[in-house]
Amino acid sequence: MPKLPECPQCGSEYTYEDGALLICPECAHEWSAEAEAEAAPQESAVKDAYGNELQEGDSVTVIKDLKIKGSSSVVKVGTKVKNIRLVDGDHNIDCKIDGIGAMKLKSEFVKKG
Repeated sequence: MPKLPECPQCGSEYTYEDGALLICPECAHEWSAEAEAEAAPQESAVKDAYGNELQEGDSVTVIKDLKIKGSSSVVKVGTKVKNIRLVDGDHNIDCKIDGIGAMKLKSEFVKKG
């Protein structure tokens, strides 16, 4: 039996189906299962600072000087980064930068190309 979604209003896990509706017995909230399917988050695409969608293996250019935490080094504006890997989390790009090594970058500080 598939697990029913939690109530979007109170977060109760005790929801049940009644025909085409999902009902929460704790707060009496009713909503349609179709609306739940539409509201389900889609896999979010990683976008650069200008809204271009990034893919695995793309090359990007840094658009802002970035200080490296715990070091006196800086990744300069215009640094090209090749063959990026997309990961989940706050820093969503894994890469290797020449002269610096393995790094994690935020997509908001790079542009595609």
